[in-house]
Amino acid sequence: MAQTDVLLTKEPAPQTVQACQLPHKLYDVARNTGAHTSSGLATAGFRTAKYLVDEWFQNCYARYHQAFADRDQSERQRHESQQLAAETEALAQRTQKDSTRKMGERLQDMHCWKSELQRQVGELVAETDLLLAQKQRLERALDATAVPFSIATDNLQCRERRQHPDLVRDCVEMELLKEAELIRNIQELLKRTIMQAVNQIRLNQEHKETCEMDWSDKVEAYNIDDTCCRYHNQSTEVQLYPHSATFEESASTPETWAKFTQDNLYRAERERLASVNLRELIDCILQDTAEDLRLQCDAVNLAFGRCCEELEDARHKLEQHLRKTLQEITDQEHNFAALKQAIRDKEAPLKVVQTRLYQRSHRPNVELCRDSAQFRLVSEVEELNLSLAALREKLLEAEQSLRNLEDTRMSLEKDIAIKTNSLFIDRQKCMTHRAHYPTALQLAGYQ
Repeated sequence: MAQTDVLLTKEPAPQTVQACQLPHKLYDVARNTGAHTSSGLATAGFRTAKYLVDEWFQNCYARYHQAFADRDQSERQRHESQQLAAETEALAQRTQKDSTRKMGERLQDMHCWKSELQRQVGELVAETDLLLAQKQRLERALDATAVPFSIATDNLQCRERRQHPDLVRDCVEMELLKEAELIRNIQELLKRTIMQAVNQIRLNQEHKETCEMDWSDKVEAYNIDDTCCRYHNQSTEVQLYPHSATFEESASTPETWAKFTQDNLYRAERERLASVNLRELIDCILQDTAEDLRLQCDAVNLAFGRCCEELEDARHKLEQHLRKTLQEITDQEHNFAALKQAIRDKEAPLKVVQTRLYQRSHRPNVELCRDSAQFRLVSEVEELNLSLAALREKLLEAEQSLRNLEDTRMSLEKDIAIKTNSLFIDRQKCMTHRAHYPTALQLAGYQ
């Protein structure tokens, strides 16, 4: 009855006959005493089953009253039951409609979160593909740096084969060393950037899988709630589950449920933005490294050009000096021959004057006179000896000069050969090899 009172929303309908209108009748049961009763017989040892007339009427009135009361109670209970059934039916319909509405709202919430997760997964997939393309660019750029590095090291090794005095630490070698160091630094930078890209791709995939798992759970829950939302009282798939109304201990709250998805979306968006920033950084790195390598390549080529010009100019000047030295050697040889001839030419006059003196030394007695002829002959001998001495000295000087010229010629020829070798190394070996230097697009990882 307490439950019935709770379910009633209005006062019960009035009864046909109010209970309070029936007076409580008091019956005086006649005692079997006196002259006209059976008490005397009872006392005499007899017993009868007959009632008195008043007792009979009283019994009938009691039966009437009891039947009326039972009917009234049954009618009232029947009316209350009908009213309770109608109210519970309306309450059940309202409750079911409200539950359906709540489930519809829940479906909308799950659809929104599911759409956000699906959008985030699509953005992560697209971003990961773009980052993979950037990673491939980095790998191609790293492979492309192998050619410049081999060119720089080969140039340095080739220039080690220069001969003295051309084996110098010139500007070309300085630029080549700078180029080799730059390429090594760029290779280390590209390797570190590739590792960053690999880690970022792994994080993108992990958060994509997390969002996909959350999305998959929401799709499954959405399908379950959508199926539940379609159930109605005439559905044939429904049945009783007595213990289904109990809450699971591991069940989440709406706040923790929403926060879980929000955290997944926040972390996924954070990694996506980090991936976007890394792609922009990779673009800048590849562009800067390609420009640095091309600028350094141009600087090396310019240094090679200046060095080749200097070597060419030096060799040209050396060849001019060699031609002049050869001409001077020829002239000096002629001079040497002329000096020898001059010395030979002085032998005849010296023989003449010495023969004269010798013959005049045989003059007899007082004829052996120191006359002017004698003094002149003696002075002629001295003059001839002085001339011969001077000629012999000049001959020695000419001979030494000729030896010096020959040494100079050999030195010039050797230096010209060295310059030619240096030009061959720089121009034919190094510059030809440098013609295979990668383009800016290859260094940027596009090819």
